[in-house]
Amino acid sequence: MAEVIVALDYATGEEALGLVDALGSAGDFYKVGLELFSREGPEVVEALTQRDKRVFLDLKLHDIPNTVARSVSAARELGVDFLTVHTTGGVPMMAAAAEAAGGALTLLGVTVLTSMSVPDVEAVWGRELDSLRDEVVRLAGLAKEAGVGGVVASPMEARPLKRLVGSDLLVVTPGIRLRGDDHHDQARFATPADATDAGADYLVVGRSITRAPDPVEALALVRGQVERSSKSQDGARPGAQAGTATDVTGA
Repeated sequence: MAEVIVALDYATGEEALGLVDALGSAGDFYKVGLELFSREGPEVVEALTQRDKRVFLDLKLHDIPNTVARSVSAARELGVDFLTVHTTGGVPMMAAAAEAAGGALTLLGVTVLTSMSVPDVEAVWGRELDSLRDEVVRLAGLAKEAGVGGVVASPMEARPLKRLVGSDLLVVTPGIRLRGDDHHDQARFATPADATDAGADYLVVGRSITRAPDPVEALALVRGQVERSSKSQDGARPGAQAGTATDVTGA
């Protein structure tokens, strides 16, 4: 069954840890992103590990191999569980990161940001794309070649990633929204049920929980959808296909 990671997309450690304490034992895995880490530094990660929480440090490392390897070593010392690197850094960079991780943490290769659409990627890459799915699968293949344990991709790409790159590759999906929620800056998003049905291993959920009137209730709602979808997969996989789900948009 897919696990839920709560994204601590706050400006201060006080706000972030306030939510963590409010969720209590209901929340056990949290994402610390660039804004929070830039403001609070390693202390916020240490505060989470002291509370026996698992940490996804989402720094999207992208630099020369030596610099990235040293950064991975520093994150390893913090005791984080997941750490992101950009797949566009290339195989040598990702391989150096994987060697530095040494099995102590799981590296995730960021493929195409969920805020990007086909025209956005074409403008950056300087070429036409047949589909974002194919580009995500291609980048995930590079990550696997380099020894990276998983990838970050939208829910729309989860199923083809499992089928074309390998079922052993972890797929972590941001862009998760409860039905009816504002999708904000996400161009490719899905409900928890649709993402689970598509084969995602971890769902990163931010505003749908953190901005909810009752975050505990919202987290329970997300988990309920995941559980029901997982149970429905005991037989054939019913429901939406990745990329065509009711609440999924984009290419």
